[in-house]
Amino acid sequence: MIRTLINSWKVKELRRKLLFTIMIIIVFRIGSIIPVPFLNVDALAGMMGNLGESGAILTYLDTLSGGAFAQATIFAMSVSPYINASIVIQLMTVALPYLESLQKEGEEGRKKITAITRYVTIILALAQGTAFYLYLRSGSFEGQSIVRYTDGIEGIFVAVIIVLSFTAGAALMMWLGEQINAKGVGNGVSILMFAGIVSRMPSLIAQLVTYLSWAASEPKFFWKFYIYVPLFIILFLFMMWIIVFMNDGERRIPIQYAQRTVGRKMYAGQNTHIPLKVGIAGVMPIIFATSILAIPNFIRFFTKPTGIWKTILDSFSINGTVYTICYFFLIFIFAYFYVEITYNPIEMANNLRQSNGAIPGIRPGKPTADYFVKVLSKVTFMGALFLAVIALLPIGFTNLTGMQSLSMGGTSIIIMVGVALETVKQLESQLMMRHYKGFLG
Repeated sequence: MIRTLINSWKVKELRRKLLFTIMIIIVFRIGSIIPVPFLNVDALAGMMGNLGESGAILTYLDTLSGGAFAQATIFAMSVSPYINASIVIQLMTVALPYLESLQKEGEEGRKKITAITRYVTIILALAQGTAFYLYLRSGSFEGQSIVRYTDGIEGIFVAVIIVLSFTAGAALMMWLGEQINAKGVGNGVSILMFAGIVSRMPSLIAQLVTYLSWAASEPKFFWKFYIYVPLFIILFLFMMWIIVFMNDGERRIPIQYAQRTVGRKMYAGQNTHIPLKVGIAGVMPIIFATSILAIPNFIRFFTKPTGIWKTILDSFSINGTVYTICYFFLIFIFAYFYVEITYNPIEMANNLRQSNGAIPGIRPGKPTADYFVKVLSKVTFMGALFLAVIALLPIGFTNLTGMQSLSMGGTSIIIMVGVALETVKQLESQLMMRHYKGFLG
């Protein structure tokens, strides 16, 4: 990874892309420390610190935003509205013929879908910003109100300013991500999430050290300290290793090209392969599943339900059984869904036949398409199982040891390592395209 970054820095065009990506990350971090007007940041920080397990989902969002959520800055919403909008549009693409036709129109269709996603992002950001304002308006810490003005004309003006600030911040985050896609390196949204998680790692490690120090000082927890700490380190290293190992795993489909004549020259047949990565969908199923499961926790936290609704929403608490089961199946669903919208087996079979290629032992046409479907299904299953197991391991460890917040920390590790590996792979592919000699040297 370090060699790839060094070699990329030597190429002028890649160096420009890296510097542009770093500049966007700096802008993101600056926006993460600019508070929204009319808010008591100290009171908000105190209230967020006393949330406990009931505010685990807010703590997770704070991690993704790099601390912006707890400080109610202009980037408090982070990329959550854009991710949710992308999920909605991708799901609607399967259900609505209009969006499905746009997807098949090529570049122009994708531009229209991107524009629709932007509008949906603004709507969701406005709704999420309003909910966050209502939460802040009703909150206080040690007698201090978080929102400075809540009544009369001043209260209405303050509410509009706060909600619009959150919405504008989410829109700016979406734009920054698109700029990274166009002029930088890696997936823009993933890079911003990566930057947010990395910026929070020192404080998360400090919290873990504080917890372990407390456990070591308590006589009844002292023996657990010598068991849980090594277990945690082993689990962390295992997760890092398996993520890297599975990221490089692939299923190679052998391809044989027949002899062909071009003009007066005859080209001999070639044997090659089509690589299908085990982690085809990358970290997107994790991100999508987490975003969907955040909805019940948001509703429970902001509305304070009672009766049967409280029982239902409480069952979706983080580290709970229902949450774990839904998390497992949603990862599988989104993994298969991502592959479904990314790969078209029929188109792959047709392109292979048009280039005089064939899979040994498989007839061209429909049998080849069916073979692609079968292989993609198996590869996707293994990739989804890998993601699900890695995502659920920290939850099981948390339930076993009682060390809170490690389940969401595990999700952060998956996103962080996955985004880093995907970005490095993209740099390697661009180096290979430019025939950079030092890359293989």
